[in-house]
Formats: sequence, C-alpha cells, structure tokens
Amino acid sequence: ATPTADDQGNSEADRTLTQKIRQSIVSSTNNYSVTAKNVKIISQNGKVTLRGPVQSDAEKSSIGALAASVAGEGNVDNQLEVKTNQ
Repeated sequence: ATPTADDQGNSEADRTLTQKIRQSIVSSTNNYSVTAKNVKIISQNGKVTLRGPVQSDAEKSSIGALAASVAGEGNVDNQLEVKTNQ
C-alpha cells in the first residue's frame, strides 16, 4: 500500500525529519513551482515517501536529492509525478 499523509509517523524523529525536508525545499535557492513546494512528505520510521505533482523532471530529481540529503541515501521513495500544463 502506498503511504498517504494519514500514515505520517507520530514519533518526534519522524516529525522532525518531515519538518527538515520541508524547510529544505521551501528555503532552497531553486525556483520551485508552488505545487513542488507543497508536495506530500510522509516519514515513517526514518523512511520518507514523496508524493504529489511537480512541474518538471528537474524538480522531481532535485527534491528527491534534497530529501535524501536529510534522510540519507536509500531512505527516500520518490513517487513525485511530473505534471505538465496543457
């Protein structure tokens, strides 16, 4: 089953992990789209799932890399979807 926002861990470590990733995205010098800044970040037992739409492959990989820099390599499941405006 794919984690949803309801699956966010309630431990202090999981909440802190989610908060640090969100802060990294919002404070990044990259000009992320509004949708990218609002992706879902779900932390469970130190593992992070990223979900939601982004505007480009570059945003997807960049946000995934930011999350991995906080959570550690191998701890991020990047399920972000590239959505183009048509």
